Amino acid sequence: MFGWLALAAVIVVLDLWTKHIAVQSLDMYRPVEVFSWLNMTLAHNTGAAFSLLANAGGWQRWLFTGLAVVITVVLLVWMLRLQRGEWRLGLALGLVMGGAIGNLVDRVRLGYVVDFIDVHVAGWHWPAFNLADSAITCGIIILLLDAFFSREK
Repeated sequence: MFGWLALAAVIVVLDLWTKHIAVQSLDMYRPVEVFSWLNMTLAHNTGAAFSLLANAGGWQRWLFTGLAVVITVVLLVWMLRLQRGEWRLGLALGLVMGGAIGNLVDRVRLGYVVDFIDVHVAGWHWPAFNLADSAITCGIIILLLDAFFSREK
């Protein structure tokens, strides 16, 4: 379990570090091209994924903060109950927990989440995201794959 907690801690540190670099290096909503399909574009997200409830008036900050705390506690308890050999599940939980905590820190400290990765193709832009969002997405994919492909022992 401590390895998965360490993974979560590494995700939090890397997430906060990359957000700090983005805030120091980028101007709000001014894209910097990295590749033809990738920009670094600083954005503040007061909502959830895809800016859900971003313009709700401020109460959503506390809703999403509370949800992140509850999710983190649930993931920690789940992690404590893992059996030896459930490494895919541990990896998934560590990634999701690290991402949730990374975004939680932003939301508590700033009132919004710092996003800066802007993927686009043919004029269509995926909503801006950050390392924490990527960790959560990867963790959920691993969790789903583990659920669908785990074998009965």
